[in-house]
Amino acid sequence: MSIPATVTTPTTSVYATGLFWERLWRASGINFAVFLVISYAIYGYQPQMGASADAVAAFYEADRIWVLIAAVISGMALLNLMWFVAALRTTLADAGQDGWGGAATAASAMVGALFLVLITVGAALAFSIAGAGNGALASGLNDFAWATVVLSSFPRAMLIMASAFGLWRAKLISNALFAAGVAAIVLVLLGGTTWLNGGFWAPDGGYSRFVSPVIGLIWVGVVSWVLLTRTPAARTGW
Repeated sequence: MSIPATVTTPTTSVYATGLFWERLWRASGINFAVFLVISYAIYGYQPQMGASADAVAAFYEADRIWVLIAAVISGMALLNLMWFVAALRTTLADAGQDGWGGAATAASAMVGALFLVLITVGAALAFSIAGAGNGALASGLNDFAWATVVLSSFPRAMLIMASAFGLWRAKLISNALFAAGVAAIVLVLLGGTTWLNGGFWAPDGGYSRFVSPVIGLIWVGVVSWVLLTRTPAARTGW
């Protein structure tokens, strides 16, 4: 008695291919920027550094729901940042620039950790701390958040540096784009010096709040586009 052979038909779904996933993660840099901008717009204007306990409590109590929604969207941004750097690292490794890929991974880990701290502080203040009556704690955490934004300038600059130098050494970007990357490194690093008591160069001033983050977001979007325009390598790692 013969046993009929079982014929296995290989799946043809696009979602089962490494090409789909690699292109998806290469686009994650753009997704990260979009999610972060949406989150920032929803979050609202956080009280300035040194704000009174009453001002901090009033903000987080009035905008509690929006701050918590922004925390969820920020979490999505964080996920996309990690996938973007994973795609960047594999691209640099394929081009023989493993060192710069490792530097990008290390820098993104620190950026992600500080970003998660910021999300956690804001969510905790909105969820219960600001309304618990402990004004000193709420005001202190608000100042801590602004200080974290300033100090995050250093790993953010390192992430830009790793991508700019790595892609340039791999001959994946032009000299002009590399020069723009170097300028972005310097400008983001300057964000780590914004320690004046008030004004544009304060921790909650225009440079730290808008200029430095926007430069970083633009660079991430540009690198993500560069990765998307490059033919993905044939690998089974995705």
